[in-house]
Amino acid sequence: MPHLRRVERKAGAPDGAFPFSLPLVRRFEPLQLESAVTFFTGENGAGKSTLLEAIAASANLPAAGGFDLETDESLGAARKLGKYLRLSWANRTRRGFFLRAEDFFRFQHRVNATQRELGDIAARYEAEIAGNPREEANIRRAQGYILGQQRELREKYGENADARSHGEAFLHFFEQRLVPGGLYLLDEPEAPLSPLRQLAFLSLLKQFTARECQFLIVTHSPILMAFPDARLLDFNVVPIRPIAYDEVEGVALTRAFLNAPDAYLRRL
Repeated sequence: MPHLRRVERKAGAPDGAFPFSLPLVRRFEPLQLESAVTFFTGENGAGKSTLLEAIAASANLPAAGGFDLETDESLGAARKLGKYLRLSWANRTRRGFFLRAEDFFRFQHRVNATQRELGDIAARYEAEIAGNPREEANIRRAQGYILGQQRELREKYGENADARSHGEAFLHFFEQRLVPGGLYLLDEPEAPLSPLRQLAFLSLLKQFTARECQFLIVTHSPILMAFPDARLLDFNVVPIRPIAYDEVEGVALTRAFLNAPDAYLRRL
């Protein structure tokens, strides 16, 4: 059963300025979230990411990319819209996170920087012991705490988070961070994933929906949208409506291209 069951717009929202000027916001009708996996599909600019971000802000989900939903400048519009969303829950979970694909790469660099900083601190403690042998026991305790933090990061993300390919690192990140019973809002997770790794990501979705996780995902990927029993919401129409997989524009276009690529390439 999905944790988050319904999203609706509160009365009294301002008109005019973005994001309230978006057609989907002006004519917003309650969204029923009836599946463990819901995909937001549609053209760029339709408002998919804006709505996903607003739901994340309204649900007070932590951001897995290492930024703060409450202060990140790029999410100002989402926070405004989030204040005018009403979320209805079957089970108000406190587990989960919000993640944009581009924020993951910032997170990787931050993990590496933190590991280096912890190593530098541990080395300074080692030098301090040489100059102050009487305090060695106390300094060793402090050093042990720092080394423990560094070891925990290495166990989770590897000694060098940049050593893996983007796709490998992205999948490893999810393997380490997904927990049962969580709500996960993901914006274009296919960005760093090859088609083969998208299939591996679907395997993770299957594994964690069986553990009472719920996913709301913005995507253009026909591979991801094929997840069994997923609910697809079409943002190309206003109000937002459910859509069958075979009717998704991106799915139909991809299938047509693969069936007859020359017919499309001749028109270039």
